[in-house]
Formats: sequence, structure tokens, C-alpha cells
Amino acid sequence: MRRIAKFHKVSEAQFIEGFLDCFADREETEAKKIYNTLKLPRRATAGSAGYDFFSPVDFELKPGESLKIPTGIRAEMENDWVLKLYPRSGLGFKFRLQLNNTVGIIDSDYFHSDNEGHIFIKITNDSREGKTVQVEAGTGFAQGIFLEYGITVDDDATAIRNGGFGSTTGK
Repeated sequence: MRRIAKFHKVSEAQFIEGFLDCFADREETEAKKIYNTLKLPRRATAGSAGYDFFSPVDFELKPGESLKIPTGIRAEMENDWVLKLYPRSGLGFKFRLQLNNTVGIIDSDYFHSDNEGHIFIKITNDSREGKTVQVEAGTGFAQGIFLEYGITVDDDATAIRNGGFGSTTGK
């Protein structure tokens, strides 16, 4: 198996900024405590393709509710690789928990972005059965899979990333 990536925590200052952006009603002291408990993503078994991302907070989502979660994590990977994010299979199956962008795409150059490549995951409980999702802090709620990709022979992209969502579309 080829080893092509490494997870890191973002800096405490970057986590606090992202946390308070997502949870405006919370305090900086709470964000600092949470930062110290962050767990790096990991595979549950030797045969697992996905790296579990752990929630930094307890949360509850009623049907139709959404939440943006600052993971406090960044992914350093080789060029020509991408990290694709999905909900944990069990949560998707039981509650129709979905990522708002269907599949999160973390490009290799996002690691060097102004926000340190801080990975945010926005999820929605799309339950059609009236089920409420409850996740405790430290529990896996999403998973990431590294995949290699190719480009076209006439590709001439030379732009440098500096941002997250929508930063490369030329607005």
C-alpha cells in the first residue's frame, strides 16, 4: 500500500476562528478546550478504505436540519491525489445523513491555503422517517478516502489556490 498523505491539526488560532464562525453562540475558552481533544482521522481496520473523521462536539440534527462542522484537521498529500469526503456509511443508511455538497473534494493544494487547509464538513439529516441524528463528540461522523487522479494531455492550469469553497472558479 502506498503512503501518500498525512493528517495534521490546524493551529489553535485557526480552529478557534473556524469554530466561532460555525458556533457563534459559543465561547473562545470552549473552543480552546475542544482543540486539545481533537483526534486525527484514522482507519478502523487494516482493510478499511476510509479514514474516520471525528466530531469535535456533541450535536443533534432533526430531519431537515444542517450543521457546518469545523474538524480542526488538514490533509497534506502528494500531488495528483485528492481526499474525497463522505458521511459514515451507518449514518447515511440509518438517517440519510448527507454532505451538503454530496461529496467533499479536498485538493492537495488546499493544505497551503490561508486557512491552513482547515477541513469543514457540512451535513444534513435528510431523514424521510422523522429520525433525529445524535452524535457525541469524538464519534466518527464522516469518512475520507484518498484517490489518485489524472489530468488531460492539454491541461495548462497554473493558478495557485488561496482559499476554500469556490476559490478556484474565477468568480
